[in-house]
Amino acid sequence: MKTTGNTILITGGGSGIGRKLAQRFNALGNTVIVAGRRMETLEETIAGRQDMYAVAVDVDDRDHIREFAGRVLTEHPALNVLVNNAGIMRREDLSGKRDLRDAEQTITTNLLAPIRLTNELIDHLIRQSEATIVNVSSGLAFVPMSSTPTYNATKAAIHSYTVSLREQLKGKVEVIELAPPAVQTELTPGQSTREGYMPLAAFIDETMTLFLQQPTPREILVERVGFLRWAERNGNFDKAVEMLGSS
Repeated sequence: MKTTGNTILITGGGSGIGRKLAQRFNALGNTVIVAGRRMETLEETIAGRQDMYAVAVDVDDRDHIREFAGRVLTEHPALNVLVNNAGIMRREDLSGKRDLRDAEQTITTNLLAPIRLTNELIDHLIRQSEATIVNVSSGLAFVPMSSTPTYNATKAAIHSYTVSLREQLKGKVEVIELAPPAVQTELTPGQSTREGYMPLAAFIDETMTLFLQQPTPREILVERVGFLRWAERNGNFDKAVEMLGSS
């Protein structure tokens, strides 16, 4: 992936990893469009910066995604990088019958939305030079945390989808997976100050160093996520599941 001179669309750009990635890519000399539900937080992301734009989108609405994609391509025809970052994480109790709204919304936001947005933009991206798709999964794609079962499942699905996408787009569009560990963001309440989670600034610094490597790794894995990513290969899977279950 080239790291300057791009036009980059980042979903979930109003906070956390999405916001910091957007600002860092912009600082490298890229035009960046941030997208999310709340315009006020998107405006905070781009405040005082050149070549940054904010567009509101409801990623849970397939028709809105279609309209949003059309607007972005009309206003930014040089778009050549898509970062599917938006996501939600909900704790769930599977020990009895329950309301499935949290599970269903998690699937829509974390899995269907990036598939739908990629579908809307793929014909355009294939025609661009040096086009790239970055899908944000999670260390929990490889070792599930039992308290967030549907989140884990969607991220495992994103990993699998990304592998297939990379194979089908070989030679046409570069496909990269970014798999964060537990990072201090507001993905869940109180997470931004939770002890033991990776500070956001440190995560972004290490992540950007990996993006700057040439060639760019097909999986962006900071050192801290390696235990989860390679747990099964290294014979640590059951230990990792138990460890996450107690967190």
